[in-house]
Amino acid sequence: MHSLDFEEIVDRFYPMLYRFALSLARHEADACDLTQQTFSLWATKGHLLRDGSKVKSWLFTTLYHEFISEMRWPKQELSEVEHELPCAMPETVDCLESAQVMEALQSVDETFRAPLVLFYLQEHSYEEIALILKIPIGTVMSRLSRGKQKLQHAFLNRQAQTGPNIIPMRPPPGDRAHG
Repeated sequence: MHSLDFEEIVDRFYPMLYRFALSLARHEADACDLTQQTFSLWATKGHLLRDGSKVKSWLFTTLYHEFISEMRWPKQELSEVEHELPCAMPETVDCLESAQVMEALQSVDETFRAPLVLFYLQEHSYEEIALILKIPIGTVMSRLSRGKQKLQHAFLNRQAQTGPNIIPMRPPPGDRAHG
């Protein structure tokens, strides 16, 4: 990876970083700023990275920390809000379109959204997520689990508000397709 120049690194990682920034910041302008700030930091400090295979992790970690340093919001302990976590069926997720998934994802608190995006959309391992977010692997696993529950809750709330107007991607068990 060290053989890549700045433009190659930007070309390779910009789309992934921008999507991650957008999932965190929720606004295009803020996502652009975060992504640009990350590459600006890479331009000035990237040469300090000893292991060229860690460029991706360095960029994601830096972007996340830039986001955190810009944000100020009240934190809640999980034990304080645990009673709010729903029990939802996985089949709910099979009925969603990508726009609905992104909308629901934006409604999830950043504490859970960041690990979800890094794992499911950016395909980072638990270990990489732990490094990027500077949290223990057990916390990553817990946040992914609770984040999935919060997403399911958001999907169910949306469905309750708008009605069941979503077409399932596969037939429910016991339902036979005509053909």
